[in-house]
Amino acid sequence: MSVKITQFEAENVKRIKAVQIIPAENGLTLIGGDNNQGKTSVLDSIAWALGGEKFRPAAAQRDGANAPAHLRVVLSNGCVVERKGKNSALTVTDPTGKRAGQQLLNEFVEAQALDLPRFMNANDREKADTLLKIIGVGDRLAAMDQEIKREYDKRTAIGQLAESKRHYADELVDYPEAPDEPVSAADLIRRQQAILARNGENQRKRDRAAQLEQKARLLQQKVDNLAAQLRDAGDACAAAMRDLEIARTSAADLQDESTAELEADLQNIEELNRKVRANMDKARAEDEARQLSNQYDMLTTRIRDLRDKRTALLEDANLPLPGLSVEDGALTFHGHRWGDMSGSDQLRVATAIVRRLNPDCGFVLLDKLEQMDLRTLREFGAWLEGEGLQAIATRVSTGGECRIIIEDGRVRGQDTETRLEATTPRQWMKGEF
Repeated sequence: MSVKITQFEAENVKRIKAVQIIPAENGLTLIGGDNNQGKTSVLDSIAWALGGEKFRPAAAQRDGANAPAHLRVVLSNGCVVERKGKNSALTVTDPTGKRAGQQLLNEFVEAQALDLPRFMNANDREKADTLLKIIGVGDRLAAMDQEIKREYDKRTAIGQLAESKRHYADELVDYPEAPDEPVSAADLIRRQQAILARNGENQRKRDRAAQLEQKARLLQQKVDNLAAQLRDAGDACAAAMRDLEIARTSAADLQDESTAELEADLQNIEELNRKVRANMDKARAEDEARQLSNQYDMLTTRIRDLRDKRTALLEDANLPLPGLSVEDGALTFHGHRWGDMSGSDQLRVATAIVRRLNPDCGFVLLDKLEQMDLRTLREFGAWLEGEGLQAIATRVSTGGECRIIIEDGRVRGQDTETRLEATTPRQWMKGEF
């Protein structure tokens, strides 16, 4: 069973003249009163009594007091803690009657339960580290968070590059009519020279036909002029006529090829190749954008899987409070960071975590609960009851929600001459103020 405070009395500590308190075993015991009446002094006195010299108030002795400060706390495990005398010497008596010291108290009194603002005022990283230390998954969670961040940063860079490639590809002009590959000027020139060579061969054949025609005319004249040589000339003429007929027939069938298209291509080759290169650049940029988009999608899946594993790790951990988690190195409760939590949720989270730091400590001290409305106080009190926790808290109020009212360093209506065992503060019912 966790240790709780069953009785407390103090004299001449800070603003306290003399108070005697029996807090509720579970739930919220509210100490009310106006400002500067000694409410916080009660909490400081309990912290000093149980926490040791590091919790000793700077001005522990009440101004104007004739007797030295005196503190007495009775705990549920039977231990009696006293600080008294000129030096406020500590005496701890265990249930067997043996005396002990601060070392025994430290075994079941959690220091942060005496100083909850220490946890509440810590930064986000320190709160998260405290929770992870409690549930024992800090190193594994940190490794997962680092891996998620690496994959996230990688995905972000690839996504930006893919988007840049897409914009670049969209801005490039394409030419559907251009060929798929750049055109070679040397190839065009070779094709032109081949055509010119064939045309030259045709011209030579035409020249040959013209020469034979001229020769035939001369021979015909010779036949006409040299009748005596008719036989020889006739043979030559007949041969020439045959050759002429063949040459005429061959020349008539010849068709010259045009180099106009190649000449035009040569003139436009730079513009044509510019279009081809533009099409190739656009296709390459679109392909790179597709590849980067695929990598982005793969990293998105990877990050989702890592986050699922991270969530499962925290869900499997024995958390002090349902809804607690650590996101990006910060403590969260139902998805809200500390600064976005309500005041009551902050108290609930802090109380649950501090209790888990030392489960043997069943109480916590809370100051300045005037920030809570009555409904929130009831909900917080009911939660404490359900958790079997004892909370002793202060509130600037003299209303019915306060179980004890402090006036001028004393408990209102309490006979300070009567011993603590005979003092019974008014009863407090669960969930009611």
